[in-house]
Amino acid sequence: MRPDAAVSNATMRKFGAPHTVIHKYQHWSILLRPVQLTLGSLVLVAHEHVYAFSELSQASFTELHKITAQIESTLARAFKYDKLNYLMLMMVDPDVHFHVIPRYASPKRFQGVEFVDPGWPGAPDFSHANKTSVSTNLNIIDHIVSCLV
Repeated sequence: MRPDAAVSNATMRKFGAPHTVIHKYQHWSILLRPVQLTLGSLVLVAHEHVYAFSELSQASFTELHKITAQIESTLARAFKYDKLNYLMLMMVDPDVHFHVIPRYASPKRFQGVEFVDPGWPGAPDFSHANKTSVSTNLNIIDHIVSCLV
């Protein structure tokens, strides 16, 4: 377990915390989606126990500004995405969270694995998953961590 990877809610556990935590902030955590829709797909989860975006504290909103800038620059550095989608669905997992989906016009390769984005240029295709192993996912996490800015 990463030293900063405390699990604060059920949504984080569902997405593999503490093993998938990339970075923990005061009010949010960034996790790798165990199911990679596209290369570098993340989940950004609020620590506060609220179920509506408007219920987050001002401090969470302030920190969110810093985090989104860091996510965008880090993923650009790590994978050179073409677009980045933030999706707040919260239909199954009620804790406030975003799916952060890097989008690619053409397939990407990472450590010998090809990742495709079949929804491009439309909405992300949640019915499609790029097959990865636990080892590949850990390598993606390590790569993202090495690119954190």
